[in-house]
Amino acid sequence: MLSIALAGKPNAGKSTFYKAATMADVDVGNYPFTTIDPNRGVSYARTRCPCLDRDERCGNCEDGVRYVGVELLDVAGLVPGAHEGRGLGNQFLDALTNADVILAVVDASGGTNEEGEPVEVGTYDPVEEADFVEAELEQWLAGIIDRNWESVVRKSRSPDFDIDDALTEMLTGFGATEYDVAASLRSLDYPEDPQQWTDEHQEALASDVRARTKPIVLVANKADVAPPENLERLREVDKPVVATTADGELALRRAADAGIIDYLPGDDDFDIVGDVSDAQQSGLEKIREVVETNGGTGVQEAINTAVYDVLDMVTAYPVQNETRWTDGTGEMLPDAFLLERGSTPKDLAYAVHSDIGEGYLHAVNARSDRRIAEDYELDEGDVIKIVSTAN
Repeated sequence: MLSIALAGKPNAGKSTFYKAATMADVDVGNYPFTTIDPNRGVSYARTRCPCLDRDERCGNCEDGVRYVGVELLDVAGLVPGAHEGRGLGNQFLDALTNADVILAVVDASGGTNEEGEPVEVGTYDPVEEADFVEAELEQWLAGIIDRNWESVVRKSRSPDFDIDDALTEMLTGFGATEYDVAASLRSLDYPEDPQQWTDEHQEALASDVRARTKPIVLVANKADVAPPENLERLREVDKPVVATTADGELALRRAADAGIIDYLPGDDDFDIVGDVSDAQQSGLEKIREVVETNGGTGVQEAINTAVYDVLDMVTAYPVQNETRWTDGTGEMLPDAFLLERGSTPKDLAYAVHSDIGEGYLHAVNARSDRRIAEDYELDEGDVIKIVSTAN
């Protein structure tokens, strides 16, 4: 399952975002290190269900809105110097190694200082921490490279030494693949002899590998109380930025669960359908103002931005009956898989099960009812029948 990590300074709202996105019961506190051990839960990317192109709904979506599971990881608050171990930083940075993408949560209101301590709203510049998580990750990775460099130098004395292999072995623990390391080395200018590498070469490698393996979406949280100029300046940062109110999303999800409002995560409005007190009405209308201004609470948008825009994933739906779009039991569109853009039907087969992939014969595009080539690149919303010896 694709993994998204929440990272940032204490009190930025990471745990509230996590709770709103997963509805899991976690501690949310106004003090540093409320979270010590990472929280792991399931959240969802939102997309259009293919059943909208048929006469009936599939039963696995919300009236055409499909939610596809992703892992959400809430990492404890990082403080400046985390890469040096400050604030248990190495432990927390280690927790990010298997994430596919990072949501760097920033207190857009300027209500927490550089240490994550509460201050008066608007007195701290949130732009100061726009690159904080990125910088800590890169310095941490550069430190790992530096500490292991002597072993690379020793290996270089062997006649069959290959620097790509040596660095791949070192960096796979950070979530880098052989392809990632090779791509980084192709993009960098560096000496073939490891003994001639400088700190700058190591830092450049750390920066490039981080960018390839841990892309970052900036979550400008607390947008409901943030000075407008803070949000404007954060949107100018050179990375994807999503304004959010995690508190607002949590309130809406709780209200929806209680039957007070009609709302789906990611909607840009909601209807009050239950009895509410004057205080509840007032609170919901304040959230509505933020939702109307930003096109939603931003929580679902942040997840979707990470999945579909930054990671460039597509959603594909394997079926056994290409006419009815059903599985062997007659259930319509029972499964949805997130795959990298450029993936093929055979990749989808392996995603379903390794045996299906190994026995792959061919595939049929259920929309056109035509057999498709093995090198066909899957697109968003494709419905695919896989024919395999393991079917």
